[in-house]
Amino acid sequence: MKELVLSPLGHTWFLDLDGTLVKHNGHLTDGQDSLLPGADALLAQIPADDLVVIVTSRAEVYREATERFLADCRIRYDHIIFGAPFGERIVVNDAKPSGLTTAVALNGTRDEAPSLRVRVDANL
Repeated sequence: MKELVLSPLGHTWFLDLDGTLVKHNGHLTDGQDSLLPGADALLAQIPADDLVVIVTSRAEVYREATERFLADCRIRYDHIIFGAPFGERIVVNDAKPSGLTTAVALNGTRDEAPSLRVRVDANL
């Protein structure tokens, strides 16, 4: 399990939907979404005051069903972006003068929720 050590500052989480939180294209192949094992454990570690943005390549036509599924599963998020391109997702940010790295990227295996332990270090 990978450990992600964060500062006590507020964080912004950009989470992919298909293949990271839910079965990739399960809404199409199975007729409904299914939460990946471990996704709820990952989401439970996100500090309550953090901003959560879910990003998906799904078309807007799937918005209502997707948002209903997320609500039924009690998945907390602040924003959801539909229609994102299928390619890479790039985060560009500046480092703090203290040296704190302010952009983190994790790539997981499709259809496996990230096995991640989140720890806030007050010394950062």
